[in-house]
Amino acid sequence: MDPLNLRSSQFVWLTYSAFLFLCFSRQAAADLSSDKEALLSFSTAVRHGRKLNWRLDTPTCSSWIGVTCTKNGTRVVGVRLPGIGLIGDIPSNSLGKLEALQVLSLRSNELTGKLPPDISSLPSLRFLYLQHNNFSGNLPDSFSPTLNSLDLSFNLFSGEIPAAIWNLSQLASLNLGNNILSGPIPDLNLPKLRHLNLSFNNLNGSVPFSLQTFPNDSFTGNLHLCGPPLPHCSAVLPSSPSPSFPSSPFPLLPNDHPKNSNKKLTIGVIIAIIVGGFAFVFLLAIILLIFILKREDTESNELTEKKVSGIGRRGEKGEEYSSGVQEAERKKLFFFDSCSYNFDLDDLLRASAEVLGKGSYGTAYKAVLEDGTTVVVKRLKDVAAGKRDFEQQMEVIGRVGSHANILPLRAYYYAKEEKLLVYEYASGGNLSALLHGNKNAGRAPLDWESRLKIMLGTAKAIAHLHEEAGAKFSHGNIRPSNILVTPDLHPFLSDHGVSQLINSPTIPSRSSAAYLAPEFIDTRKFTHQTDVYSFGVVLLEILTGKSPICAPGHDEIVDFPRWVQSVVREEWTAEVFDVELMRCPNNEEEMVAMLQIGLACTSKDPHQRPRMQQLVTMIEDLRPTESDDRRSPDDGRLK
Repeated sequence: MDPLNLRSSQFVWLTYSAFLFLCFSRQAAADLSSDKEALLSFSTAVRHGRKLNWRLDTPTCSSWIGVTCTKNGTRVVGVRLPGIGLIGDIPSNSLGKLEALQVLSLRSNELTGKLPPDISSLPSLRFLYLQHNNFSGNLPDSFSPTLNSLDLSFNLFSGEIPAAIWNLSQLASLNLGNNILSGPIPDLNLPKLRHLNLSFNNLNGSVPFSLQTFPNDSFTGNLHLCGPPLPHCSAVLPSSPSPSFPSSPFPLLPNDHPKNSNKKLTIGVIIAIIVGGFAFVFLLAIILLIFILKREDTESNELTEKKVSGIGRRGEKGEEYSSGVQEAERKKLFFFDSCSYNFDLDDLLRASAEVLGKGSYGTAYKAVLEDGTTVVVKRLKDVAAGKRDFEQQMEVIGRVGSHANILPLRAYYYAKEEKLLVYEYASGGNLSALLHGNKNAGRAPLDWESRLKIMLGTAKAIAHLHEEAGAKFSHGNIRPSNILVTPDLHPFLSDHGVSQLINSPTIPSRSSAAYLAPEFIDTRKFTHQTDVYSFGVVLLEILTGKSPICAPGHDEIVDFPRWVQSVVREEWTAEVFDVELMRCPNNEEEMVAMLQIGLACTSKDPHQRPRMQQLVTMIEDLRPTESDDRRSPDDGRLK
């Protein structure tokens, strides 16, 4: 080929490629610009809280809260804004213009008016969650054929269930419960449908054959609905003409016969029958109401128990099926003002999770939400405080928790049967695992510098709690498992203030008793002095490398500080230290000084123990220029 023609061909090809690239780039920019315009139109029309940070001058895909884009950043594919205070009607031609949208979650807000049909019929929409709002009117007549999960429960939708829903061949979960829908349930045959909830509406007629395999809970609360799995429908027979009795408001009694109809009843008998009839109907209504209320409360509690106890099982992608849960109970996940998390209780209960540990106050879980957020959820047990006292204590815990060495409490949930605390996650584990983890697994030993850093940070955290919250506030559960660390071993104290909410057992558990001050056994009261004692036991545990729950050579609970003191008294001080510490040269003097601090903290006389602020100074004085960890609150971020 002629070199000139070859170069001409290459030039044409490059020009064409550049033209195509430019066209696609402009198209992508135009698509994202259109999506951005649609989102801003929505945020302008709907009132919202300060959490919605959508602005024209900020990047949509990387900074707008609740917005998810494609990997190349060309289209918006997800909008998740649960429970952020959205108020008002959704206008048409706003969210309905997000042509690539796959997930829309606006649940647990106060949205009103009709649901715009351009939203439900978005061509790529797979998950639509609008439960716990105040939408009204009829359901839309058209839905996206790609829908996998549709939840419109706990709204005010009325009218009949549209036939368009029964054409959704990809639908796996449908929840229309707790609305005011009426009419019969259309027959359907959706092979992928796994979760169905039509409960607590005004539906009537019989349950279609294709839906009779779903449980009773899918249909309960529809008084005029019958057929399996509900009670069988009664056959309606044509009624024969009955004689009328103008003098009586009641129909003919079963044992009466028409031949007696000419006998007149006295006024007293008629009044007695009327009064008795009304009394019977009134009593029956009260019994029915009590039964319904108890049933709803039982279903709600069982569902909450099931979800929380099942935390740690990965659910289906999408919303978890639920029924009969009251709206007031579903909106009690309370976030503190300093928290920027964007999830609600449904997200939390649906998260993938694993058990981190079971302690005296409950079980802790590591929960990973769908958006990748990782938190620690503590499920409390034996809570003695009522709702008002619980919330007041949470307010105190949130207020005093702003310290570089205190694990931040971000949210809490209070219900009759469940109390949950949501903390940030510290990925480095806890001090107990660092000290007593499998030493044969090739783990790096915890050196003196690291232990000193952890002890000082913990002392600062306790001192802050005592000074900020006053004499009536104490930690009450200081132990190595409640001292968490980041990968660089920056310590965080957790569980602060929870002890005041818990019923103290008459006989403490074996793991608890080892860290409790002697006077607590008699008084059952946590004080600043009992915190100092617990901290002293932790210091001795860090120094010896031995667990106080079971001292060397003993199967029963022993007085661990007194055992350490006896070893020191016999002038075997070097024998008491962890063998891993003895490998570190030139630290024995500091270790002996720390040992004396630990013994002072565990004095049997509470008045002989130093205050926490004094302990901070004493530990800092061991090495003031190298060990003084003076981090600002911003330096203590979790990793």
